[in-house]
Amino acid sequence: MMDQEEEDLKIALRMSMQQHESPEPKRSKPGDDSGEVPEESPEMKNRRLQRELMAAAAEKRMAAAKSSVASDLKSVESVKEVKISVSGEVEKGKSVNLEKCKDKSGNLGTELSSAEAHHLFLMIFGNEVSKDVLAQWSNQGIRFSPDPETSMGLVQHEGGPCGVLAAIQAFVFKYLLFSPEESEVVPNMSTSLGLRRVSKNECEGDIFSSLSEDKKSRALVRSMVEILFLCGSNEKAVISSLNILDGDIEGSVECPDEVIAKALEDLSIDSGSDLRKVLRVYTYTSRSSAFQKLQAMLPAFRSRMGALLFLISALLSRGLDNVQADRDDPSQPLVTAPFGHASQEIVNLLLSGNAAANVFDGKIDLGGDMFVKGISTPVEVGFLTLLESLNFCKSRMRTNLKGRESQIRRAFDAQDQSGGGGFISVEGFHQVLKETSINLPSEKLEHLCSTGFIVWSEFWQVLLDLDKSLGGVKDSTGLMGKKVFDLYHFNGIAKSIVNGSQVSSGTDNPIQRPRLTKLRVSVPPRWTPEEFMADVSAPSGEKQNSVEVSKPEPAQHAPLVDCIRTRWNRAVCNWEGDAPSIV
Repeated sequence: MMDQEEEDLKIALRMSMQQHESPEPKRSKPGDDSGEVPEESPEMKNRRLQRELMAAAAEKRMAAAKSSVASDLKSVESVKEVKISVSGEVEKGKSVNLEKCKDKSGNLGTELSSAEAHHLFLMIFGNEVSKDVLAQWSNQGIRFSPDPETSMGLVQHEGGPCGVLAAIQAFVFKYLLFSPEESEVVPNMSTSLGLRRVSKNECEGDIFSSLSEDKKSRALVRSMVEILFLCGSNEKAVISSLNILDGDIEGSVECPDEVIAKALEDLSIDSGSDLRKVLRVYTYTSRSSAFQKLQAMLPAFRSRMGALLFLISALLSRGLDNVQADRDDPSQPLVTAPFGHASQEIVNLLLSGNAAANVFDGKIDLGGDMFVKGISTPVEVGFLTLLESLNFCKSRMRTNLKGRESQIRRAFDAQDQSGGGGFISVEGFHQVLKETSINLPSEKLEHLCSTGFIVWSEFWQVLLDLDKSLGGVKDSTGLMGKKVFDLYHFNGIAKSIVNGSQVSSGTDNPIQRPRLTKLRVSVPPRWTPEEFMADVSAPSGEKQNSVEVSKPEPAQHAPLVDCIRTRWNRAVCNWEGDAPSIV
């Protein structure tokens, strides 16, 4: 069949060449001086039209063949080899071939191999995942709240993908509150450069009510780009899509949300083979290109598959081998049983780019060549957890200090060999004093060294009351170390409830709506509670050099306050209305 087509092509080409050759001058019959051209016969006319049609077809086929060759060459250059490790199926380090495919708009993508899709599904859900958990993760989009007062927040309908939504939400708030000055996406969208803090007047007003849909969408896309490049070691981002959506999202004249909802009506993901059938991934090394792709794909991420697609994107950006190497126990699924919650590895992956299972810095040596791994790189977005207040986990909190305070803390941390415990030896303490030029009075020095080790919190309390001329950081503002600030808590849960005050009115099925709560947080100075409650004043007969510390406002309590106190010890919180809920 192919030989016949080639022969037809050659004939058509010859006919085309003959058609475009300069015709010989027409000879007149002897004695015919009129110069008139005789009329073309019907047979000759049909033959000429047939030659023209065949020539046009040949030229079209040649152009298509050239385009196909160029496209294939481009594909070979742009598609990179992907390596994964699957126990019993693919040996570590060996490559897994990905089938090249092209969506309707002409963008290249890759389909997962059978081995990689199987490994990905088991990594997320394990062997014994329930239908309910699969339903939770297959019915959660990344969508902003429709309520005007909480329109800046993402809505969660059921439990499960909360860790994914909360991580994205944190970055969205970062970009809304600390947005880049530049209007366009810059190559490095880190907050370390070009960011501004919202003004006091903006904070006192409703900073969220005037947000446009475009600004929220841009903050969301920037957040997704930053997270995926974090996972990709700031070198690449892998974006997952569904092949049944390609071509329907971009350029569709219909409402994209409705088009996608209709396309996903019968879709279910129950195994790795299901993932392989529907998943398509795109790899980008340019942040601006990734931004454009994610912006075009927002309707897909708003769909019921959005949270799962983003989790898969993060895992593939990190690389499945790297994800497993990050974890302490790679045999367990990332989605925990029996309720299908996002594990600590998922949260840490999205916040730091590393799927560690713990919340302390670095790693702790347990002896016998056994280590447990924590956060290995600095992060711009962190989290508070009720589990820490219940002593289920411990994190080493770094205060956001500047200048002199930061210098002292770095010197102290450099001597900390406790694996995140926040204390150093006497020998290390003397080295800190030497490096930071701190001249402690002898009685203070003896008191701190009396136990054989020095705790940061006790050292810091001494520094707060030590004059700057001696290397201390004594506060001259009159607050004596007290901090007062506002904290916003957003709960994006929107689900059916039986009882409760946060319900919709006039409906048979009341729901809990997303809610934003403003808390006033007051953090007392860092000395003992006894000194704080007794007020700090100078001894009788001495000149008073400090302002008395006022007692706190009457405290309100809720589980959220316990979370806050894991970061700001003995913080006092106040709010208006119902207590903020963390469930």
